[in-house]
Amino acid sequence: MAFLSKLFGSKTSGNKSGDSVEAIITDVENKPYGVSETNVLFAGLNELGGYHFFQTVIVGELNVKSKNGAQLFFNGDNFKLKLESDMPEFESDSSDIKGRHITKIDFQIEESDVKLLESATLKSVQIKVKKHDLLFSKYNIIDASDEEE
Repeated sequence: MAFLSKLFGSKTSGNKSGDSVEAIITDVENKPYGVSETNVLFAGLNELGGYHFFQTVIVGELNVKSKNGAQLFFNGDNFKLKLESDMPEFESDSSDIKGRHITKIDFQIEESDVKLLESATLKSVQIKVKKHDLLFSKYNIIDASDEEE
């Protein structure tokens, strides 16, 4: 039975024997925007043709195919913002590492919200897509306390 779990993965074993958040952070060159138990969020603002986007790439266990889009929630000190995905249809891609998937989702953001987001002190970022509800804690809060000591 252990042999089959190694071949096909075991949904009950979770993250303990497979891919870890630390491994994802080590493997990906960019600095994480947020982390959850089994996924890492890489993100940033971008502008194209006068339209503003908050681009996200989720690397980890999330494996989803959506036809109804996603919502992104920012929560911080006296700050809350909800964004809708730019495209309703998207899906996760498998990576070369077993059990790891890559999900790219772009969210529309108004220019006025860009300025508010850039000056906000964020505590968490939440993504809701289909039955998945992922809560990411801000990575730089954890990272900054480790580096300054």
